[in-house]
Amino acid sequence: MARWAPDSRGRLESAALELFEAKGFASTTVPEIAELAGLTTRTFFRHFADKREVLFADGAMTAYARQVIEAAPSDLAPIEIVRHLLQQSVKDQFRERKERVRRVRAIIATDQMLREREFAKRHDLSRSVEDGLIARGIDDISSRLLADLAVTVMYLAVDRWLESPAPGTELSTFVDEIMDVHAAVTKPDR
Repeated sequence: MARWAPDSRGRLESAALELFEAKGFASTTVPEIAELAGLTTRTFFRHFADKREVLFADGAMTAYARQVIEAAPSDLAPIEIVRHLLQQSVKDQFRERKERVRRVRAIIATDQMLREREFAKRHDLSRSVEDGLIARGIDDISSRLLADLAVTVMYLAVDRWLESPAPGTELSTFVDEIMDVHAAVTKPDR
C-alpha cells in the first residue's frame, strides 16, 4: 500500500461511498474502505475519526457558517445576513459537488442512525448560525428564528436542486426561490 499517496482523503471518501452504496453503511468496515483506496487503516484514521465522518465532515460547516456571518457586510439587515450566508455556502461548499451530495443523501436515507446523526448535524449548524447572529448584536429570539430558517432553506434548496430535471440549474436559484417564498408567506398584507 502506498504510504504517501496523493489525495489520500479523496480516495478514502470515494472508496467509502462506493462500499456504502454496494454493501450498506453498517456492513462496511474501515479496513475494507482503506483496502479499496489502496491505503492503510491508520491512514483512514488520520483523516477521519470514524466511518460516519466520511459522510458528515463534523464541524466543518458549523465553523464555516460562523466565519461567513462574522465577515458579512456590517450594513446588512438580519434577513440579508441569512441570504448572504446561504449564497456564500452555495458558492463555497456545494459547487461541483451535486453528485456527491446526491450519493451521501441516498446513503443517509438507508440507515436510521445516520438519519439521527443528520438531524443532530442540522441542530448543531443551526446553533452555530444562531451564535454568529447573536455575536453580531441580533437578539436571541430573532437569532434563533433566523438560524432555523437558514438551515431549513438550505435543506429545502438542496432537495429541490437534487430533484431538478433541469441539469444546469444552480443551487443558488433554489435558495433565492425559497427565500422569496418565505418573504411572500410572511408579508403582513397576505
